Amino acid sequence: MMLPSHLNSMRAQVEAIARAAGLDFYETIFEVLSFQEINMVAAYGGFPSRYPHWRFGMEYEELSKGYAYGLQRIYEMVINNDPCYAYLLDSNADVDQKLVMAHVYAHCDFFKNNRFFEKTNRHMMDEMANHATRIRRYVDKAGYEEVERFVDVCLSIEDLVDPYQPERPPRLPLAGKEEEPVRPGEMPARKEYMRPYINPPEELERLGEELKKKREAAVKFPLRPERDLLLFLMEHAPIEEWRRDVLSIVREESYYYAPQRQTKIMNEGWASFWHSRIMTTKALKDSEVIDYADHHSGTVAMAGGRLNPYKIGLELFRDIEQRWNRGQFGKDYEECDDLAARRTWDLKLGAGMRKIFEVRALYNDVNFIDEFLTEDFCRAHKLFTFGYDEDSNNWVIKSRQFDDIKRQLLFNLTNFGNPIVAAEDGNFRNRGELLLMHRYEGMDLRLDWARDTLQNINSVWKRPVHIFTMLNGRNTLLSFDGTGHSDKEMEKPA
Repeated sequence: MMLPSHLNSMRAQVEAIARAAGLDFYETIFEVLSFQEINMVAAYGGFPSRYPHWRFGMEYEELSKGYAYGLQRIYEMVINNDPCYAYLLDSNADVDQKLVMAHVYAHCDFFKNNRFFEKTNRHMMDEMANHATRIRRYVDKAGYEEVERFVDVCLSIEDLVDPYQPERPPRLPLAGKEEEPVRPGEMPARKEYMRPYINPPEELERLGEELKKKREAAVKFPLRPERDLLLFLMEHAPIEEWRRDVLSIVREESYYYAPQRQTKIMNEGWASFWHSRIMTTKALKDSEVIDYADHHSGTVAMAGGRLNPYKIGLELFRDIEQRWNRGQFGKDYEECDDLAARRTWDLKLGAGMRKIFEVRALYNDVNFIDEFLTEDFCRAHKLFTFGYDEDSNNWVIKSRQFDDIKRQLLFNLTNFGNPIVAAEDGNFRNRGELLLMHRYEGMDLRLDWARDTLQNINSVWKRPVHIFTMLNGRNTLLSFDGTGHSDKEMEKPA
């Protein structure tokens, strides 16, 4: 349902305020949905025309039950597209709709201007419909159950892509001189006219082809570790073309969502910063203040033991604005050991607004936290690390030290908290087996998940699949050969 007139007037007011504040976004189309409709769209990742799969039905049931039991409620949803699409819940009060509109316009500004979204498909609404058409065509060709099983496999490994691949230059063949013609076994000839008799061309060609085949068989592929496992499987796995196309669909969608996973804290913080600024300075009526405060505080509340990206992102943007307004950065400020002087430090630079727009354009969550999370910020917001204590059988505070807090946050954000895995050798042991390499960073793989992943990759690769990792402090090769799992201690493969 399109916007009724009073909501459209509200939208025009909020849009004008947002643009006057400096936000820059594509045209944004709002639609009002019932809670059943918005749950359905959310289950499909925001795209109502997405391909059919049982996972989306499962997510719809989870969202519906959460709403029915009062455990969760979707207030808004916005899609990175040109134009942007945003969905409002029809049961929201007007003050909530206004808050959501302000929040949405800030998201749209972030989508358009953050560098990690530069190469995303801005016409993904149409592309998702195209994906659905192709998969339905394969259902007609191969059968629903066969296609569904393969989609299950693809979705189970959809995170095994390189999130920074769009930032890298296009892959090119390795530079090097063109190989000289292979001429093995050639006997020296004193006279040129004797060469064909001493070295028959047919025999040289036969020997050359043999040597060339041996060299090609000995070449390791990929030439360097390939983190984009979906691309590697598309290029090298012995599968039918329709399966290759389904892999490409899942890979394309994974790369579309990757910047949103890379910028969750920043994106939600930016939207919360601006909905708060717009509502409290321009858009709120006196009669709406209490309801707004109640709903805003619920959005940014920090539950015990959980990191709220809305809250952390919002407070970091506020902190950056204040620090750059007051000049609380640079060598002189960092070397000041007087806490009272640091608290009252104010050079009246007024550069805060320009700085937060710069940060919005250039950073993702990892370098945002790495550069702007300070010890003063952690102290002010009482941040700490926590973990499970087996002796007391409770979750306990592990550390309040700034270095520990920052290290844990960065660890959780790097690669979305997933293990970093790359295709190392597609001809492992010279038997066409696939070797994956896990970059060990102090945390063991979950064995059940690792085994399921190996089994699913094996169903695509059709040959044994291995992953080299560290378990319980020992170098270990986990393997699945198509019939059973095994693990073996061994040195790192050469």
